[in-house]
Amino acid sequence: MTDRPPVAPTTGPWRIATRRSHLAQVQAGHVGQALETATGRPYELVPMATTGDEHPDRALDAFDAKGLFVDRTRGAVLAGDCHLVVHSYKDLPTEAHPDLTIGGVPARVDPRDALVTRAGWRLADLPRDRQVVIGTSSPRRRAQIAKHRRDVLVQPIRGNIETRLGKVARGEVDGVVLALAGILRARPDVPGLTVVPLEHGEMLHAPAQGALALECRVDDAATRKALRKLDHEDTRSAVTAEREVLLQLQGGCTAPIGAHAEVRVGPTGEKRIELLGLLSDPSGTSLYRASHETGASEPHLLGRVMAATLLEAGGDRVLERLRAADGA
Repeated sequence: MTDRPPVAPTTGPWRIATRRSHLAQVQAGHVGQALETATGRPYELVPMATTGDEHPDRALDAFDAKGLFVDRTRGAVLAGDCHLVVHSYKDLPTEAHPDLTIGGVPARVDPRDALVTRAGWRLADLPRDRQVVIGTSSPRRRAQIAKHRRDVLVQPIRGNIETRLGKVARGEVDGVVLALAGILRARPDVPGLTVVPLEHGEMLHAPAQGALALECRVDDAATRKALRKLDHEDTRSAVTAEREVLLQLQGGCTAPIGAHAEVRVGPTGEKRIELLGLLSDPSGTSLYRASHETGASEPHLLGRVMAATLLEAGGDRVLERLRAADGA
């Protein structure tokens, strides 16, 4: 058996690893406050740069993005320097880490994407009498924009929320597509811009978007017990179904894959999960959608059924072409 460093101390403040970005620290601070309220122990944030943060100008699909934004924060927890790390759940690799566990999934914020422009346009309202430029580095968003508006030029764009919104304010691009949850949490101060949420029929969001994952060591019983107090059952079920779609399709960060699950109360009072799924090629030409529903206790099964449906509809050929292009 491999020797491991001891877990973080059970006394003193909760040490929470987080990325250095403003949004990441805001999210971690919310978790810290909730953890302090639930346990009576204070908290402190331990900000750090990840590999992804050190390449702010490169598109996500320009290099291997697996674990790009979680590597060093996870390392701090594995080393026993921190009790937990707060992730944007959508940034986590689909494969579970053998020495880490998701101890808590708080209730998520609105998972939809949003179009931010100076004029308050929706996708269908974007001008047609000139070249419109929308910024996003997400293959999923790019494909869905192309599906609705092939005349729109999509320009890769990276950086934090404030950086991307600043490009809109200065007229460098006509708009950007961002996660609405990030805007709601960070509350960026960029006047003159309008945020328009995009409904699921326009833009299906990334699996687990809007949710946070509170990750700790498997062998840290005290932290696991504390994080259970912050767990939101319906959110965990929904994001489990969404991420199962991603896992089964093996799409990683470069394949245009979207999923939205919602827990509802059925006619006889039982909980059900409704799941929407999307798989596309990067151009949006071959784009497949499906919906399924099952009992709330079977999120993994629901995700597997969705993935199989998308593959059978033609998504298998999309993934084969993507893998061939990547040299896989």
